[in-house]
Amino acid sequence: MIILAIDTSCDDTSVAISSDNVVLANIIFSQVALHKEWGGVVPTIAKRAHQEHIDGVIQKAMKQAKMSLSSIEVFGVTQGPGLAIALEVGIAKAKELASTYNKPLVAVNHMEGHLYANFAATHSSQKKDIQFPALVLLVSGGHSDLFIMRDHGHYEKLGEKLDDAVGEAFDKVARMLGLGYPGGALLAKLAEKGDSSIYKFPVPLHQVKDFNFSYSGLKTAIQRVIKEKTANGTLLAQYEICDISASFQRVAIHHLIERVERALQIYEVKSLLLGGGVSANLLLRKHLRNIAKKYHVEFFYPKNKKLCMDNAAMIAVTAWYKAMRGEFVKDFDRNPGMSIESSH
Repeated sequence: MIILAIDTSCDDTSVAISSDNVVLANIIFSQVALHKEWGGVVPTIAKRAHQEHIDGVIQKAMKQAKMSLSSIEVFGVTQGPGLAIALEVGIAKAKELASTYNKPLVAVNHMEGHLYANFAATHSSQKKDIQFPALVLLVSGGHSDLFIMRDHGHYEKLGEKLDDAVGEAFDKVARMLGLGYPGGALLAKLAEKGDSSIYKFPVPLHQVKDFNFSYSGLKTAIQRVIKEKTANGTLLAQYEICDISASFQRVAIHHLIERVERALQIYEVKSLLLGGGVSANLLLRKHLRNIAKKYHVEFFYPKNKKLCMDNAAMIAVTAWYKAMRGEFVKDFDRNPGMSIESSH
């Protein structure tokens, strides 16, 4: 099944082609440079950039896959969650293509796409032996979610963010430290050079025995330290930035691991899946690998860094699984607050 998928959920215009779950092309046009001076994503700029670049990105994807649009059997597109006026650009284009070529259309949940990045393959002989039930941790700029995946399309949410998502916290702390936008990945790099034991920041919700996530208190504690150190107009030294970064990252990751371990103690699962932009974090991967070994479950995460970030390949793979179940749509609208449970 040849699928063309589009993702315009936020500030990346992405188009991918897949044959079943094998990715043939995955083109991403990043808008980071356009939003950098504003310190965050500006919705109107994002929408305009999507409109300007989507046709070119489609052409590049077709060229990379060595195919024509008439070869496409199914069109897939992100319906939500995401930025409303950005989502509508991709949806309009997917509807237009499906109508022009008289092909079925699949609407995909963006976060489910991050989960299915684990099922993407680069060649037909590559096996993905992911067994169910699986524990799924989805961590990004907008999400901190913990699920039990019983089977394809069957989810039970255990926990979610109560305030800031973990990726959002990384970016906000990075901004406090003067690392620019987006600064989360740079903060993680600087953390490698710092001493994570210097600052004893509290682990969020440490005494609360559930599966939810919170980062606002940790962010406030860091803000207080930075304020104290710069009270006399002095700038933070490079080693202080590294130490604060390392101490923040240690606690931020510990909070995630604490929730995952509690779930592994309660639920019998065979696999542990990681997805979302923060899945690129090396410290998080290391701890999850260790905890998976401890509880004798298989650990999966997107090996290709491109599949960790927002991309259309994960949307194409998800669309394939949905298409196999006959989950086609005709008329639908953007759904900025879409949850995985509501998409089934």
